[in-house]
Amino acid sequence: MSSSLPVPLEAGYFTEHTVVELAAALRTGRVSPGELVEHALRAAGRLAPLFNAFVTIDGPSARAVAAHAAAELAGGRDRGPLHGIPVAVKDMVATAGLRTTMGARHFETYVPARDAECVRRLRAAGAIVIGKTTTHEFAYGATGDRSANGAARNPYRPGHMSGGSSAGSAVAVAAGIVPLALGTDTGGSVRLPAALCGVVGLRPSHGAVPTDGVFPLSPSLDTIGPMARTAADCHALWRALVGSSGSVTSSGGRAAGGITSSGGPTADEGVHPFRIGWLDAVGPTDPAVATVVRAWLGELAAELGADVVDTVLPDPDGMRRTYSTVQGWEAHAVHAERLAVAPDQYDAEVLARLRAGGRISAGEYRDARGAQREARRVVTGLLGDLDLLALPTAGLVAPKVGVRSVSVGDRELDVREALLGLTMLWSVTGLPALSLPAGQVDGLPVGLQLVAADGAEDLLLRVAERSDELWLGVGQSSR
Repeated sequence: MSSSLPVPLEAGYFTEHTVVELAAALRTGRVSPGELVEHALRAAGRLAPLFNAFVTIDGPSARAVAAHAAAELAGGRDRGPLHGIPVAVKDMVATAGLRTTMGARHFETYVPARDAECVRRLRAAGAIVIGKTTTHEFAYGATGDRSANGAARNPYRPGHMSGGSSAGSAVAVAAGIVPLALGTDTGGSVRLPAALCGVVGLRPSHGAVPTDGVFPLSPSLDTIGPMARTAADCHALWRALVGSSGSVTSSGGRAAGGITSSGGPTADEGVHPFRIGWLDAVGPTDPAVATVVRAWLGELAAELGADVVDTVLPDPDGMRRTYSTVQGWEAHAVHAERLAVAPDQYDAEVLARLRAGGRISAGEYRDARGAQREARRVVTGLLGDLDLLALPTAGLVAPKVGVRSVSVGDRELDVREALLGLTMLWSVTGLPALSLPAGQVDGLPVGLQLVAADGAEDLLLRVAERSDELWLGVGQSSR
């Protein structure tokens, strides 16, 4: 399946092999965990100068774990679909005995004693961690080009951004270095780089995956999300993070609105037609990006037998202000002590943003938290009549590395404002959102963002799996 998705010119083994395929091959002995790890390590080394996806590679440990995984499979112990599969982990997430830098000079030699809970779950599922991926410093940026180890670069055009802050995770998956990666998403840090690099990325409902052992940015907004080249592979990683049943039941939407477990509509009488609300003009968007994304939504809706209806989101600018206030205040609180004793170790851009957060008053923060609850109520209300909301993940393609001002339509914008304008909306609500590949504009990927009711990650991923099937039928030549 993955071979029909666009592939960067310089790419590794895993652009041609999905986790679903590899799981079958591992169990018939056509490939071994050790061979998969060697594919990942070779690609990581070969592509490092081009893309800078990794901060740290852990070859010796990965090889040892691969040997153990092979012995378990040979002995009849099967931990599930990730058993023997290489994964990469964002460098904000603690890994026992493996350097975890947060992309910052403050932590350039830090080695945690324990795994984060999400990493523990991946290891328990048999996944093999091969290394830690580049993150925007302290995850506080959308561009992915401010890190102590340098900028992560877009695999489709290395002079352009990967997006951030889960920059290296998206790059490593898009370039086929690994089939799966973990990221964190506060305002768009999984979805945005997924869109700019042409992969699938899920921001789950807030609190769905424990953040124990993950360095915080903004605790009331932070989430941990899976990334993969296909939705089916992303779904497998998601299940390892939350258990085999996943997070299936929606508590606020239309209970999957007639989508079956295979991702198609039911034919039962009395079930409402599946309805997707298209959100237009909720933030600055390049018309070329909007056209490609809307067209892909149309194809996906036809595949699903779903209706697409134009939908209005009340006060998106107010939601963005709410996000900025909550994130700014909380981020400053996390860093207040470091700001006092070691400000010179921060990247200048990150330092300026943290100091700006310190100028937000406690009263402004309390008001923003109230506005956050109201935004969730409003969007949950929209999802009472709709199964999903849809819009572009980002309103533009990946800008060039280092650029800080971009033109979107007829507006000149700060690059962060432009990149996060369509993702931070859903972060405010705490509801799950997913980015999936929707095509390309000028040779650079663009993403379709889908938003669902609380707890409806499984629905998002099943719908996205139908997009996988469309790519298989459409092929690379027509996208």
